[in-house]
Amino acid sequence: MAISAKMVKDLREQTGAGMMDCKKALEETEGNTEAAVDWLRKKGLSSASKKAGRVAADGKVVAVVDGSRGLLLEVNTETDFTSKNEHFVAFAETSARLGLQADVTDVEQLKTLSYPGTERSVAEELTHKIATIGENMNLRRLARLSVTQGAVVAYIHMEGKIGVLVGLTSPSQDQAALADLGKKLAMHVAASAPPWLNRTEVPAEALERERNILAEQARSSGKPESIIDKMVLGRLDKFYGESCLLEQPFVMDPDQKVGGVVAAKAKELGTTIEVTAFVRYVLGEGIQKKEEDFAAEVAKAIG
Repeated sequence: MAISAKMVKDLREQTGAGMMDCKKALEETEGNTEAAVDWLRKKGLSSASKKAGRVAADGKVVAVVDGSRGLLLEVNTETDFTSKNEHFVAFAETSARLGLQADVTDVEQLKTLSYPGTERSVAEELTHKIATIGENMNLRRLARLSVTQGAVVAYIHMEGKIGVLVGLTSPSQDQAALADLGKKLAMHVAASAPPWLNRTEVPAEALERERNILAEQARSSGKPESIIDKMVLGRLDKFYGESCLLEQPFVMDPDQKVGGVVAAKAKELGTTIEVTAFVRYVLGEGIQKKEEDFAAEVAKAIG
């Protein structure tokens, strides 16, 4: 298939590889971007594969917690200016509280709830806000988190650019200590973006994909086949250390792993603490914003 300049540009932004290398990768993989990313990594040409999905959009991620349960909600709007509008912020925060109280599981359920102080539903209030503020808005996604005993803790970074929930299961009655630990872990998740909690959560296909990449890297460096499997096993430990929350170096003390920090706090409190789940939302992640042609817009306006 024909490889367009935009395909090359997008792959270059995603991987950080050179323009010609990106073109070659797309040609070798018949235009399959994901396969092209793998091709570049196997050749050692991609140093920024983690940039995938970092597409900007405006709005706000809000969180609300109530002891052992919490909810994360992303509400989008067209501009950063509107994301700071007090009416927009109030709508986002009220909607999140309503969702938590009603135990909704998705935004479609959230939209059917009655919006307080009005005779409108949340969906109708959203339409009202669009008409009032003058920008398009969207209730994009939500996630709930709960534990049977313990605490769910939230952290919002950069005024709603990143939102995190962390669930801690523990019989401890020291809610202040759990909240403090949970906030530190949530801050770590915000900064380090682990895809998974632990090794058992890594999907088989993701693990197999990584094995293939590591094996090809070893093979390309001239290593004999007899030791490649052992090399791959050793390098997978690094993969787990980068990808699994409990095995990552703790951002506030890189000499310790996150799992070790949790175990130390449990020992200090004389109890057990388990990180059971986490959710991390990045505002606008995966949304492709419209590319504006400013010159064309000006020409259209004056024409």
